[in-house]
This record gives sequence, C-alpha cells and structure tokens, in this order.
Amino acid sequence: MAFGHGTHNARDEAAYLILHTLKLPLGELESVLERKLSAAELQDVRAILRRRVRERRPAAYLTREAWLGPFRFYVDERAIVPRSFIAELLRDRLAPWVAEPRRVRRVLDLCTGSGCLAVLAAHAFARAQVDAADLSAAALQVARRNVKDYALGKRVHLVKTDLFDCLDGRRYDLILSNPPYVNAAAMRALPREYRHEPRLALAGGRDGLALVHRMLAQAPAHLTPGGLLMVEIGHNRAALEKAYPRLRFTWLETSAGGDYVFMLSREDLL
Repeated sequence: MAFGHGTHNARDEAAYLILHTLKLPLGELESVLERKLSAAELQDVRAILRRRVRERRPAAYLTREAWLGPFRFYVDERAIVPRSFIAELLRDRLAPWVAEPRRVRRVLDLCTGSGCLAVLAAHAFARAQVDAADLSAAALQVARRNVKDYALGKRVHLVKTDLFDCLDGRRYDLILSNPPYVNAAAMRALPREYRHEPRLALAGGRDGLALVHRMLAQAPAHLTPGGLLMVEIGHNRAALEKAYPRLRFTWLETSAGGDYVFMLSREDLL
C-alpha cells in the first residue's frame, strides 16, 4: 500500500478512517480504544478499512473529504486529492515575502483542482479577489462546491482555461500554482492509489515541467509590477534549474525542506 494523501503511514490512516466513520473529531483515537464498539459501528469500521485495502483507493475518496490544516474540503475522483506545501505557506500569508498582505488585491490559483488553494488564498488575503482556473470542467465542479461551502462566491471566481489562454488582460499581484509535475518515468511507476486520481492533474510531460515551462514564458504578462509567481514542482528542482540557469529562483522552506516550491517576481522573469 502507498500513502501520501493526507497521512504517511498505515496507523495514522487507519485512525483517521475509524474516527471519520464513527463521526468523532480527529485526535480522539484514545477514547475509541477505551470503549466497546456496537455491532453496527464495528461493521462500518471494518467495511471502510476493507475498501481501503482491497481497492487501494485514497482515504480521501472514501470519506469524501481532505484536510489542509484546519480547513476541510470536499473531494471526489473528479479532482486530485488536496495536498500542497503552498497551503503551509498561506497560513502565514506568505510572510516575509508578502510584506503587506492588505495590498494583495488580485490572486490567481492556476490549476486549481478542488479549489483548495483559492479558498486558502481568500482567507489569507481578506481584500483580494481570487480567480481559480483549471482546464478540467469536472474539477471545477468540485471547486465550486468548496467555494460555496466557505461562502466565497463573491470573491472566488472559477475560470475554465488552459493556463492563461482565457485570462487575456488580467493581471495579478500573486499567482499560485500546484500544477501537474509527475514526469513520464514516474507516471509509469505510480502506485495504485495515485492511479485513482485524474491523470490530467498528475502528468507533467517527459520532464515533469511541461506546464511550468509555459507558465514561466507567459506569467510576466499577467503579473503586476512587483507581482509574485509561486509554483510547487515536486522533485524537479534540479531539472528546473538546469533548464533556466539564468533565473534567480527563490526556494521556499516547507515541512519537507526547501526544494519543492519556488518563487519568482515579475522582474525576475523579465
């Protein structure tokens, strides 16, 4: 079995599935262990654990939810399971790189999927209007539900587009993206759990950077002066720096280290 859709080991994932099935808050596993389950509860717990093992389906698709910090998001097989190091950075409103969050008025979440980063950006930058863009109409249906759940319909706007194609004339103070970045070799070796997710949301071409190459070429036209581009690229740092030796990438520190999310200003790109 493979993990990585919110947990990193079998024990944590089993605990999550049990607590969710019993409709108990996360973190209350000890209270479950101290009491006897009813026959119906035991049947439900066994059923969801059995599905996880037999179907090798990500837990989030079984429970129809994923958590990024304290934020809960609806998810199903139409969109990738929410997980992004950018979510960690948004908790602190991208400090210190964004010195005055109130001045961030226009944000783009490119390749939004379930809309999770768009929702988090709207919470981080209370005065901002946020465009949540994706090529997949199915994923945007999931994003629409999450935007509605957080009552952000007046501030988060969904756009069906292939990267910047339908965003002519729009400029942003901040562009965020967690795009498809799995390279061709890694796609062929994906564990079964990841094969339940939309291929469109994972496959990043031969080098994993097909969409990133396009972003770097097109982003300057969509950034305001001083605007920032922030992109998560998985394990592709070495390939990216080799492809763009003259770009001055800033690599942001996350819980997994400083090799996964880069930032560039409009001026860097120009």
